[in-house]
Amino acid sequence: MAGVSTVSAPSAPPAPPDVVAAALADLYPDAHCELDFTTPLQLLVATVLSAQTTDVRVNQVTPALFTAFPSARDLAAADPERMEEMLRPLGFFRAKTRSLIGLGAALQADHDGEVPADLAALVALPGVGRKTANVVLGNAFGVPGITVDTHVGRLARRFGWTSSTDPVRVERELGELFPPADWVMLCHRLIFHGRRVCTARRPVCSECPLARVCPASLV
Repeated sequence: MAGVSTVSAPSAPPAPPDVVAAALADLYPDAHCELDFTTPLQLLVATVLSAQTTDVRVNQVTPALFTAFPSARDLAAADPERMEEMLRPLGFFRAKTRSLIGLGAALQADHDGEVPADLAALVALPGVGRKTANVVLGNAFGVPGITVDTHVGRLARRFGWTSSTDPVRVERELGELFPPADWVMLCHRLIFHGRRVCTARRPVCSECPLARVCPASLV
């Protein structure tokens, strides 16, 4: 694929994907979305806000935000200065305010204020890409999807499941390795492991319970 960068796959033979997935399931049986929400709209908003910040910080901001702007109509009609002040702790608060107001307006205009349970409709919304759409589909609607964030992409390469850094290609290749029923929980477990052990800067391979099945730790 022209223009798509790749990285070298681990030199050690990768363990079978189902073996690694089973080890992840044993390690993180309670893995879940770490953004707090009760409705599809709340999850959509929280996921949009999570760009370039942490879920922990988003969860500190969203309770007041959800109370102040409980519907798409309320988001669309929000006073920008008021919303900016609420989002200030997240960084990029002006851009995120514009995104939420635009998102609310699009939901109101095109979907009667409801979040669509459809990938194509979601990615057509302003500020919503495939990653955000798959988070919402999998966690709010129970629709199988693969969320390729930085953790999922990084671990998929370390496990030898892909050599690509293109999220769409990674999504497709993981979808070919695992059944749809496993996609959502697999991503949660990869994200849990990527945040807690297999970090970008200092993966703790010497203490990793998956070291015996991870080709990156055997190089």
